[in-house]
Amino acid sequence: MTQQQLEKYLWGAATYLRGHIDAGDYKQFIFPLLFFKRISDVWDEEYQSAIKESDGDLDYASFAENHRFQIPETSHWNDVREVTKNVGAVLQKAMRNIEKANPEQLFGIFGDANWTNKDRLSDETLINLIEHFSQHQLDIKHVEQDQLGNAYEYLIKEFADDSGHTAAEFYTNRTVVRLMALIANPQPGETVYDPTCGSGGLLLNAALQLKTAGKEYRSLKLFGQEINLITSSIARMNMFLHGIEDFEIVRGNTLSEPGLLHNDELRTFNVVLANPPYSIKAWDQKAWTNDPYGRNIWGTPSQGCADYAFQQHIHKSLDEKNGRSVVLWPHGVLFRDAEAEMRKKMIEADAVDCVIGLGPNLFYNSPMESCLLICNTNKPKARKGKILFINAVKEVRTEKTISYLDETHIQKIFKCYKSFEDDGGFSKVVPNKDVIAKNGNLNITLYIGKAVTENKEESIDKLITNWNKSSNDLRVSIKDLVRELQ
Repeated sequence: MTQQQLEKYLWGAATYLRGHIDAGDYKQFIFPLLFFKRISDVWDEEYQSAIKESDGDLDYASFAENHRFQIPETSHWNDVREVTKNVGAVLQKAMRNIEKANPEQLFGIFGDANWTNKDRLSDETLINLIEHFSQHQLDIKHVEQDQLGNAYEYLIKEFADDSGHTAAEFYTNRTVVRLMALIANPQPGETVYDPTCGSGGLLLNAALQLKTAGKEYRSLKLFGQEINLITSSIARMNMFLHGIEDFEIVRGNTLSEPGLLHNDELRTFNVVLANPPYSIKAWDQKAWTNDPYGRNIWGTPSQGCADYAFQQHIHKSLDEKNGRSVVLWPHGVLFRDAEAEMRKKMIEADAVDCVIGLGPNLFYNSPMESCLLICNTNKPKARKGKILFINAVKEVRTEKTISYLDETHIQKIFKCYKSFEDDGGFSKVVPNKDVIAKNGNLNITLYIGKAVTENKEESIDKLITNWNKSSNDLRVSIKDLVRELQ
């Protein structure tokens, strides 16, 4: 199958669920079925390869060493396919057996969908779904990892489009993700962390960027935490289907129960990429004032907005020698008065490297303008004591209600970030002390708005000059015409 045919085929499974369950719940059934089919077909592929290698030794072909994942007897896809009654119960049992047989890799990966609820999923519906997935072989010979991984990402986006406002919980605009990964510049052997990882797109792009560059991407170690069980399962499946094995994704609330610890302290990472949920009100603010992990390095945010709780968690999670973070936020984090003192302390610590203003509609199903807040625990000498502001609000392409960054936009912004220079009304390097003098306000227009205004004034002056010239030309033409008529 071509990439397009594969995507159409996989998305076609959703047609069997329409009218039975809500669109927002498709993912908790389709993704586990896809993963179950994939690992069953790959097991068969490995079995046949081992038979050839051993000149037909069936016992040898079944050895665990010859298989990436173990599939117990009666728990293969083909075993479930033979069942016509109580299909959901058999399917659920097979998935649980596979999880138990692979506790370190697959425990809980199939989620907690209720496969036995016949009011939602009748035997007929499940049989149709299973037969749909059975039409094609999904082993590596027929569908390579990159191809299936891309199709999986396509499904994530389609489910996001289909499910409305809940999409932001597990989907981040992939063009913004590419820009974030470029700026963070993860290197082979480094660690990358996303504290609110959703479907794992930010982590995956860090690895795939290295792969595209021909570097050793498999030595990159990926870590994530996700509060939602279904979404954390989707992230883990996403990693496996892309051929990524060196990762750890834990489930839980990052603020109240950080799950990635070392000796009872927060683990630290070379790179943090994140798109945290913004303006959360339901969080334990009181506990933050005496945080056992020392994350309140700049202060305690208000109960009504946990943004700077996430930002401080992220900074505390950075390696002290070369830690860098790129976080996607709404513009409010740059200038809200309630967070001024925390921002000032962040700037005084010389943590802020760059602020990039992005255009509207880059958040999924939200018209808000977004920004990238880029921090570093040990800035290069030339960047110390300074902050680069980039006004890239106009660097977007809009389709209907969603915006995207084209490659030309991404490269323009990235080149500007790397150069760390003033560029007319597009970028400006500002000393930390000047920002602190403005009460720690990081609003981009305070620093490069003047250049933009000057450009506008120049444009207005030019318009007026052209209008006056046109008016004079018109008067001369009318006088000439009247003279000729006389």
